Amino acid sequence: MVSVTETCRDLSELTTAAQLACRLLFQECVKAGIDDIFITETYRSQARQNYLYEQGRTRPGSKVTWTLTSNHTSRRAWDIAVAPPKDLYNISTLSRVGAIAKKLGITWGGYWPISSYDAPHFEIPTNWKAPTGYELEGTVIVPSNSKIKVQLIVKDKGQAVEGVNDGKLYRVQSGTYTTQTQVNAAKQALGKYKIANADYVRIVQDGGKWRFITGTYATHVVANNAITEMKRLGVLSYAEAIQA
Repeated sequence: MVSVTETCRDLSELTTAAQLACRLLFQECVKAGIDDIFITETYRSQARQNYLYEQGRTRPGSKVTWTLTSNHTSRRAWDIAVAPPKDLYNISTLSRVGAIAKKLGITWGGYWPISSYDAPHFEIPTNWKAPTGYELEGTVIVPSNSKIKVQLIVKDKGQAVEGVNDGKLYRVQSGTYTTQTQVNAAKQALGKYKIANADYVRIVQDGGKWRFITGTYATHVVANNAITEMKRLGVLSYAEAIQA
């Protein structure tokens, strides 16, 4: 039996609809340039909810919840936080995420009255469905700690390269490499040929394989030009650009 003091951050413990809602939220956040948020809690047993409710009431400490009937226990809620160097519950970032959640039909605790205000909290109603026009565009990496960035990995096409919308800017994202050595070599080539500033190229793991993601380019055209140069110099076998 899981201890009431143990926090669950596993997205798979939520309902299928809540998992989709959470992934859509993180997808739209990263597209808006918000990639420094992470999950701090998903499912809670009723015993854990009771335990948290007691804190600041019958048990020492500050109050951490206002209710005994949270949707965490029904697997339809999750909490998030913001990675350093920002404050853990940076209200500017959480407000931006809350505004995106509203468009998706996801409830944000930051819109609740002061008596129940809960800025890190997000949940969905029992009848939630993805709004028209919103769907998962690829693999969404939802971090459960502050060391990992949110990522949207568009469908793999071998060694294809894709222009990924980053708010008003663009990044170039590679397809997968079999080993980390291969992707490291590609990163070095980008720096050698000055196709991308190697200091801003990130290497990420994706299901046992590896990708690189460049820093931002001002326009889609500039990102396409970078892709063309990567292709010309043989850094990649072939490439294409899409607007996310």
